[in-house]
Amino acid sequence: MTRTVAEKRAIFRALHTEGCFVLPNPWDVGSARFLQGLGFKALATTSSGFAWSRGHADGALSRETILAHLREMVVATDLPVNADFESGFAPDPQGVAESVRMAIEAGVAGLSIEDSTGDPANPLHAIDVAVARLRAARRAIDEAGGDTLLVGRAENFFQGRPDLDDTIARLKAYAAAGADCLYAPGIRTREQIAAVVAAVAPKPVNLLVGSTSELTLQDIAELGVRRVSVGGALARAAWGGFMRAARTLSEQGRFDGFADAASGVELNAFFARSS
Repeated sequence: MTRTVAEKRAIFRALHTEGCFVLPNPWDVGSARFLQGLGFKALATTSSGFAWSRGHADGALSRETILAHLREMVVATDLPVNADFESGFAPDPQGVAESVRMAIEAGVAGLSIEDSTGDPANPLHAIDVAVARLRAARRAIDEAGGDTLLVGRAENFFQGRPDLDDTIARLKAYAAAGADCLYAPGIRTREQIAAVVAAVAPKPVNLLVGSTSELTLQDIAELGVRRVSVGGALARAAWGGFMRAARTLSEQGRFDGFADAASGVELNAFFARSS
């Protein structure tokens, strides 16, 4: 089956109307196709995972590089792709709108815009500035037909400002500005999650689970979360295996790190079927 961009976007929007789904984060074509093969219903890119694959820190890649990556990921599978679009690659609303138009042209089914500034001294945009940026993204989407999902991200907990009240105030403002889905990466407890879900209802909430958690997917669904992403966790898991094997080889001259390696026969068989 080869789905059109419009079909992918319609499927993606429908996923946000009920239930809870996992939105895993591949970092290249191979990982995207493998996740499709496992039966996931949609994918999201990871800025960190992709940056590491290119030998850079998260946030260090250009807009042009990210857009090329998005185009590649969109055509890699028949699944809808949500773009980790960082802060929109511009400080001002006009620049954000321009970036969003380019991402839409790349074929993504959804995209997120962060309210972080990149300035350690002032890590978050003032709320009125952040709202103006979201409104610009909303207008760009609407002018392109309105079928791309817009995710508003409050980065408080990722930027050393773990103020739940401010996080919720931001998310509510982003919802009013036209965000279709709300996201506060870094919240972890049942109480935090339930508070965010209640504050922005009936709009759907994305929860990041980037490390081991006492919460199961069923627990998260019962809290009212609509979708669960894992950010760079899958990429970090892959890097973890690589780093352990490489260090064992380098430091001890031993090959024990290959014990849990995937089977080349299995990988070749999978990609022969999926390509």
